[in-house]
Amino acid sequence: MTIDEIRDNFELLDEWDDRYRYVIELGRTLDPMPEAEHSAENKVNGCVSQVWLSRQIDRGGNGEPRLKYLGDSDAHIVRGLIAILLTLYSGRTPQQILSTDALAVFDEFGFREHLTPQRSNGLRSMVERIRSDARESLAAAS
Repeated sequence: MTIDEIRDNFELLDEWDDRYRYVIELGRTLDPMPEAEHSAENKVNGCVSQVWLSRQIDRGGNGEPRLKYLGDSDAHIVRGLIAILLTLYSGRTPQQILSTDALAVFDEFGFREHLTPQRSNGLRSMVERIRSDARESLAAAS
């Protein structure tokens, strides 16, 4: 699924109850995260829910690193937010990650008005974790 497909589906749903259900449905599409990946190292701090993001660096045919992620949460809605984030970021190069403003996409979808402050803080923490990973990968490559 692409971010444009998610955007199109969001536009079809007028009611926020339907949009929440859709986000929860997206969370069900996440690849399963092995239990060993539910580690302190992968835990995202700053989230009210339990959230884990594990990163793999995949060097494509041209040697350019791509960051691939698995994510999980104990909250259904947060799993959906992770699914949207991973649609934006997983499999991308560090430069692509750093040039993508995920929070602007979530704002475009209307989440700023419809997430609790705690969930918004958690979303920012997840985005910052991925952006930090991208900066680290760039630094390691230079």
